[in-house]
Parts: sequence; structure tokens; C-alpha cells
Amino acid sequence: MELCSITGLKGKVRIPGDKSISHRCVMFGSIASGTTVADNFLNGADCLATIRCFRTLGIDIEEEGNTVTIHGKGLHGLNAPTDILDVGNSGTTTRLLSGILAGQPFDSKLSGDESLNSRPMKRIMTPLTQMGANISSILRNGCAPLYITPGKLHGIHYDSPVASAQVKSCILLAGLYAEGETSVTEPSLSRNHTELMLREFGADIRTTHDLNSTKATASIRPGKELYGQKITVPGDISSAAYFIAAGLIVPDSEILIENVGINPTRAGILRVCEDMGGDITLLNQRTEGGEKIADILVRTSRLHGTTIEGDIIPTLIDEIPVIAVMAAVAEGQTVIRDAAELKVKETDRIETVTDNLKAMGCKAEPTSDGMIITGGKLKGASIHTLLDHRIAMAFSIAALVAEGNTKILDSHCVDVSYPTFYDTFEELL
Repeated sequence: MELCSITGLKGKVRIPGDKSISHRCVMFGSIASGTTVADNFLNGADCLATIRCFRTLGIDIEEEGNTVTIHGKGLHGLNAPTDILDVGNSGTTTRLLSGILAGQPFDSKLSGDESLNSRPMKRIMTPLTQMGANISSILRNGCAPLYITPGKLHGIHYDSPVASAQVKSCILLAGLYAEGETSVTEPSLSRNHTELMLREFGADIRTTHDLNSTKATASIRPGKELYGQKITVPGDISSAAYFIAAGLIVPDSEILIENVGINPTRAGILRVCEDMGGDITLLNQRTEGGEKIADILVRTSRLHGTTIEGDIIPTLIDEIPVIAVMAAVAEGQTVIRDAAELKVKETDRIETVTDNLKAMGCKAEPTSDGMIITGGKLKGASIHTLLDHRIAMAFSIAALVAEGNTKILDSHCVDVSYPTFYDTFEELL
């Protein structure tokens, strides 16, 4: 994909359904009794991997446009897979599904592509093993492929060293099959879609906050049957982030992004944009299925640098590549700290982001847990995405304000989370 600078992005767009919530619709619907219908489902490669895995486990799932119907078989209705469960590039599928499989009476193996099979899985293997699960890394390197055999699970209290929704969700889902209560304490609250949705499905789950710190604890008790639900998936704020950034940095722009999930555990980018001087207005705010939703109006703004660190990081970890792009054209310096989690995403995003910013003429310095970016003017360059969808989309936004042409290599990787990403731009030109 080759792009050049433009002005005047105007209009309104609807972005695809939230990836995290779409995954969970399929997973929870599959282990619930009755039918779950998910509208505005994200038909991205990662979510399709989740559908593929649960079909292999014997679940009947129908797809019609952006509506997915899952015919659940209850907590104990999954069948032994007849093949390796192919998780593709999806870390969410791998980690959450492992929690469910840990409580099943059959053997299973999970494997993905080269990138997925290099990501750390000890972070789920450790707590699952403490619960009595039998889970191992087939290559003995702490990564997928994973092999899971039946084990008698018991509840634990787990102090997670990282605020990770995937780790927390994996443990809570295993807790559905454990004897006694299972709880997870995080250093700060990670995205809570699992807790909100499981509650809607009928699980006995609660969240408490430590009044003397930022810690949060999610607890689940087993034994309660889940029941199918009708769900409208809100627009994904991680996908909206690219059009928020475009509306702020492309001259003479005004964009209305409709029906976006603004769950507080996900909406850190809105706070950062406001801290940088961004003109952002939330309209038509409401709550549906426990999730907060709004339309987001964005206008071109004169941005300035800021410091991003601490408890806000888990609420915007996936948006840091595009935040870095905004920082690259803002006045002054932006410092990002406490984001070492970026190193274990689809790529080492600290390295990938700073390397590509440097290629565009930006002063960008990687650090052990983030980056330091000095704003200025960007120039066109060849962007090496390393097949990371968020790198491709973030630097497509950078291309809109760069002098000269920019080539996004392997731009097709956007299919992981936003297959119609480039088509959406056509609606604003």
C-alpha cells in the first residue's frame, strides 16, 4: 500500500466490532446453554481463528454477514478435538482457550503461526499449573504449541505480576471448572470485558478494588450454568484510535466515529489525546450490555508532548503505536514508560515503532520499557510492518501527514483486526 499526505478528512464512519468482545462472544456462547447471537461481530482473522477452534471442539456456529450465531452446549458440552487447534496469530484465542481446555476431560493441542508460537505462555502456564492443570510447552520453550491433558482443578488466589486481561481471563475461565473460588489480583485493573460479559451470561463473578492502592481483584465461583445471550458488539476503540489520530493531525479535518466502546479499562487513548491538547467530544453516551458506548467527534488540533506512564498503560497498550505517531508530529517531547509489555506483542513494538519513526525522520529513542519521541515533521519512507497489523495501521496515519510518498510493506496484515481499514478512508476523502 502506497500513501501520501492529504488534507480535509471529513465525514462519519462506523468501525468494526470490538475484537476482544467478539472473541468472548464465541467462547462464552460455546460453553453456555442455548443460543448466543452476536451482531456487529468482527470478521477479522483473529476472531475467525476462535470460531475455527470452537467448531473443531464440536460447536455449531453460523456466520451471516456481521452476525454470528453460536449454539452452545453448556459448560461440559465440548467434544475432544480431532485435530490440533489452530489459533493462527491470536494470543487472545490461545490464552483464554487454554483456561477453558484446562478443565476438560480430554487432551488438546494448540498451535499458531510463527509469530504466535514465539510469544510467552509461561504467564498462563504458571497459574494454571497451580490450579492443578496439566499444561506443557511441546518444545519446552515456554511458548506454543501447547499440550493440555485432563487435571482436577482447584481454586487459587493468584497475584499476577502484570496487569493482563488475557492472563486474568484465562484463570477466571479455568475457575469455572475448579473446586472452590478462584481469584486474580492485578497491580492495576486491566480490560474487564470478561468480567462484564460473564456476569451477563450468569456467572457468579465480582470485582473488588483495594482502596489503598491501584490493585483490583476479580473472583469467580464455579458451578453456575451460563446461558446464551443476544449481544450487539460495540465498535472497537483500538480500531477507532487510527481515525481519532487522523482527525487530530490531518489539517482541516472533522470526523465523527459512531458507536465506539469507551469502557474505562480501554479508553486511555481519549485521556492522552486530551492531555496532548486534542479536540475530542463524546456524544450520545449510553450503556449496553454493561459496556459504555459513545460517538466520538474529533477535530484537527495543535498537539503537544506529554508523559504517559503508570496505571493508564494497560488501558491503551494496543494504541501506543498510533499514539507514538501523534507524538511524532506534536510540539515538544513525549515520554512513554511502564510499557515493557510492548516487547511481547506481535512484534517488539518498542523496536518496531521507533525504527519506523526514525525512517520517517523523527527523533525516537527506544528505552527498556517505552520510548522518547521528539515531535517535528515527517518524511515518506518504506515502513517495515513485520506483519504487525497495528504497525501497518499506525504508520498509514503517519503517511497522511508525511512529506512525499510512504510505502506500507505487507499492508494486508491489517486483516487480523480490521479487514476494511483502507476502505474506511475512502468514506472520508
